[in-house]
Amino acid sequence: MDEKKFGLAGVLGWPVAHSRSPLLHNYWIRQYGLQGSYVLLPVAPGNLQAALSGLPALGFAGCNVTQPHKVEAMALVHEVDANARAIGAINTIVVGPDGALRGMNNDGFGYIQGLIDASPDWRADAGPIAVLGAGGAARAVLMALAQRGAKEIRLVNRTQDKAVALAAAFAGLVRTLPWESRHEALADVAMLVNTTNQGMHGNPPLDIDLRLLPLHALVSDIIYVPLETPLLTQARARGNRTVNGLGMLMNQARPAFQAWFGVLPEISPELRHLMEQSI
Repeated sequence: MDEKKFGLAGVLGWPVAHSRSPLLHNYWIRQYGLQGSYVLLPVAPGNLQAALSGLPALGFAGCNVTQPHKVEAMALVHEVDANARAIGAINTIVVGPDGALRGMNNDGFGYIQGLIDASPDWRADAGPIAVLGAGGAARAVLMALAQRGAKEIRLVNRTQDKAVALAAAFAGLVRTLPWESRHEALADVAMLVNTTNQGMHGNPPLDIDLRLLPLHALVSDIIYVPLETPLLTQARARGNRTVNGLGMLMNQARPAFQAWFGVLPEISPELRHLMEQSI
């Protein structure tokens, strides 16, 4: 095998054992007849700079970046595209021919496309949107919602200072509420979005009371392990439409795969079924 034609990529985070990205990307590698592999890259906090510096030497075409490194990694790459800079976090790194690292963020694209795939009539301007969490994923979700025409976003986070700092980038579109007001924040919204890790496998369920949430509101959770978090189960039981995070994962992966392997892959029904069965 020609080493120079072997494409190597992976997902860098801590933890990453739960990630289904290797299943997704390796499926596409096989589907399109490419030589390569996509692997887990567990990198503990404190080791990020050393890990990123090693990517060119190890022959990587690039990697995805997941929690908790999305914000810190942006300061450690050589170039950041305009979209990622606006979001303030990266989720994809591409290694250039000269070894330079370029940061991108496809999370917002993936999030919106996942919503549209699941609910084709969804509109960002249908009414107020409540977003829980203010981490790297929340940054991408907020930017994408703003670009799609959202009129009012209520941002609720346990650490309000972090939410206030994030909201400052959105010129009045995003207003923050204290965590204690999260239940009341749901009154009259058209959509609720969970970007926290609460409800993810191994974490406690999200502590939220849905009684004030309108029944027509869409409930979106960016978590995909499990496919149905306690939040989505609770919302579905009361009659709300729900969308899990699998569509976001698969859609954000498409431009990353294209940047590394030169092919824009498609999400087939077979692939979606394979991903669902793995969870």
